[in-house]
Amino acid sequence: MNKIHILKTFVVTGLLTIAACSSSDTKEQNNRKVAFNKGWQFHLNDAVKDKDTLNATTQWRTLNLPHDWSIEGKFDENSPAGIGGGALTGGLGWYKKTFSVAPADSTKITSIVFDGVYNNSEVWINGHYLGKRPNGYISFEYNLTPYLNYGDTKNEVLVKVNNAQQPNSRWYSGSGIYRNVWLQTTNKLHVGTYGTYITTPQVSAEKATVAFETSINNNNAEPKEATVTTTIFKGDSEVTSVSQEISIPANAEKKIKQETNVNKPVLWNVESPELYTAITEVKVDGNVVDFYSTPFGIRSFKFDVDKGFLLNGKQVKIKGVCLHHDLGPLGTAINTRAIERQLEILKEMGVNGIRTSHNPPAPELLDLCDKMGFIVMDEAFDMWKQQKNKYDYSNNWDEWHKKDLEDQILRDRNHPSVFMWSIGNEIPEQWDERGAKIGKELASIVKTLDTTRPITAAMNPPIVVNGDVNIQFEETAAKPNALAGSGALDIIGYNYAHETYTQHKKNFPGIPFIATETTSALATRGYYDAKSDTIKLWPKRWDIPFNEGNPGNTVSAYDQVQAPWGSTHEATWKVIKKHDYLSGMYIWTGFDYIGEPTPYQWPSISSYFGIVDLAGFPKDIYYMYQSEWTNKDVLHIFPHWNWKEGQNVDVWTYYNNADEVELYLNGKSLGKRSKQGDDLHVMWRVPYTAGTLKAVSRKNGKTVLEKEVKTAGAPAAFKLTADHSTIKADGNDLSFITVDITDDKGVFAATANNEINFSIKGNGKIVGVCSGDPVSHEPYKASKHTALNGKCLVIVQSGEKAGTIELTASANGLKSESIKITAE
Repeated sequence: MNKIHILKTFVVTGLLTIAACSSSDTKEQNNRKVAFNKGWQFHLNDAVKDKDTLNATTQWRTLNLPHDWSIEGKFDENSPAGIGGGALTGGLGWYKKTFSVAPADSTKITSIVFDGVYNNSEVWINGHYLGKRPNGYISFEYNLTPYLNYGDTKNEVLVKVNNAQQPNSRWYSGSGIYRNVWLQTTNKLHVGTYGTYITTPQVSAEKATVAFETSINNNNAEPKEATVTTTIFKGDSEVTSVSQEISIPANAEKKIKQETNVNKPVLWNVESPELYTAITEVKVDGNVVDFYSTPFGIRSFKFDVDKGFLLNGKQVKIKGVCLHHDLGPLGTAINTRAIERQLEILKEMGVNGIRTSHNPPAPELLDLCDKMGFIVMDEAFDMWKQQKNKYDYSNNWDEWHKKDLEDQILRDRNHPSVFMWSIGNEIPEQWDERGAKIGKELASIVKTLDTTRPITAAMNPPIVVNGDVNIQFEETAAKPNALAGSGALDIIGYNYAHETYTQHKKNFPGIPFIATETTSALATRGYYDAKSDTIKLWPKRWDIPFNEGNPGNTVSAYDQVQAPWGSTHEATWKVIKKHDYLSGMYIWTGFDYIGEPTPYQWPSISSYFGIVDLAGFPKDIYYMYQSEWTNKDVLHIFPHWNWKEGQNVDVWTYYNNADEVELYLNGKSLGKRSKQGDDLHVMWRVPYTAGTLKAVSRKNGKTVLEKEVKTAGAPAAFKLTADHSTIKADGNDLSFITVDITDDKGVFAATANNEINFSIKGNGKIVGVCSGDPVSHEPYKASKHTALNGKCLVIVQSGEKAGTIELTASANGLKSESIKITAE
């Protein structure tokens, strides 16, 4: 039996026994912490009746965490969160949970860990006040030990969540205990929370030096002698190990340093994100009193002023996207499978980078980025001391920013996917000396805890021209803004201003480049203007109300509409791809998100920026990036083929790995097109006639791919497709089911907008419905929804019993269709 197997089967003496937790709550029995998500009770205050108090008549409902109560509400034009906040209301909510602790654990240290609560949370245990945490995105914990009851006497944890003061966010924040909660128990001698720091100071193909800094806590009333052993595993195989004898005083913390070598290391990279695991054992008198597991990766990297980003010595262009934290129709309530689906869709597009805009992410996101191979910009703040909204984090800056930033760095610094820290996004103070001063302070905090990653900030832009913020570069008048020129930043981060990228080396000699946020192009999936060859700035300026636009608040899905501060998708990528010293880009945004419906106001309630819509359906521009960012053969033809007879329609194709594309209408060639210069698509203007439009890409005269779009008849039926036809019967896993409307011949009905009803049988439930329509006010928590341009999404969650789940879609005048999902 190898060592890691022994560790996996060993029941740590410090493991908590919790009577209120089910078997799926406790997970593996070797964990120091167990999921504490089930069986909570929730009460949402009535602002008139409740007056921020609880009493014997308070009505509670039972639910499982994570939970976002705002997503359950109705869209409201007068919501205090505003349209930017998604027109969904916050409020004040209470959560409570009772649990028992075994007498055997009375000599242990027990704490509760919250991955994130939005926002202004306060926590009590058995009536004892534990503290407050204003930041809605940071992870935190409280020691419960002094106040716990053991044995038959129950314990009650109570959490107050106050998201009533709004607006406090520029996008949809959600409300509640929306991330996971854990109950953690250790012996009094143990590795501290986030108590390991693993670095790889020397990396080559032959050997890697791995350094460990470990914090050991002794909460005993007497000093302890112990042996600390750190063992590196690759899978189940032990690679190397290092031990150290320590003496630690009573009620003290001791940091120890260890170092070892890994011969012929398997390096982490975006194509093959190989991971190792470090197991830290603490032994007293030969008995294991604690062990702590830390996944990590071995890799070297550098941001170079001439070559851009180098990973393991090889040049890699960062092809990234920005993501807000909501999960579309699920709201902000974290679900690992939902995050994984987003990342899978982006990976298929060719994305290799994620920016956590504009806040510390859920731990699950970073875990998945480690495993799937993404270059993460881990961002801390959207504002500093100067506010962007009346009730935002600026009100808590002075008291909390140092603690919040330290906790973020400590939590995230072992993730191999994290390559840079962003200390702020579009900070108002960047323009004056306040920005320089605060920037230096924040950089110092980061460097105290992590010296292995560069620091940047998302500046808009980092150049001042003639004393004004201006994206037009003038050689003789340009100077850095105060933050960019402060020396606090290791990388200059550009939000937009793509016209200035080619002047970067002149403006910032010796400092590498990253495009922290780019593009801000707009689109409604499946909607197209009559002509595609004009570029539209919507709105004209960010501070001028937008009173133009299209019927129904739509935006053309040709790459022709952009915000005035940004560009089309093609424009910025053309610049980035040409120059090695431009390390890469993070596009605004990968997915549409709730709130901030630029360029429109009400009735729009979600964004148009995404390359993928709110339901997870790719817009056409997705395939431009796929043709540029992957090696797979790509040919994408659009738009749909249901128009008025004789109407001129612009037909685009994105393609790669081919010399040309030939277009056919009902078998007749409409000519060949080839990309010229830096073109990224080809186009035909075609008088519409019903039938079949076919594109054929060829290389050296040989066919590479063929794609067709057909005229659809009246909507008549459904096609249901599940991303996972088998899911875990754990009460958490999800199947995302795409509902396509077709005609009676099975042709996709790209203009159908039918209302669809859903019913479900078996041990599962519908937890979300969505079409990706930014104007829809239909609830996401429902059993019916209106399709947008032929598509709708249904999210089914398993129960805790194995069996078959059957979902049925029906609509007036359409043939019903069912699909079966196996939960096991």
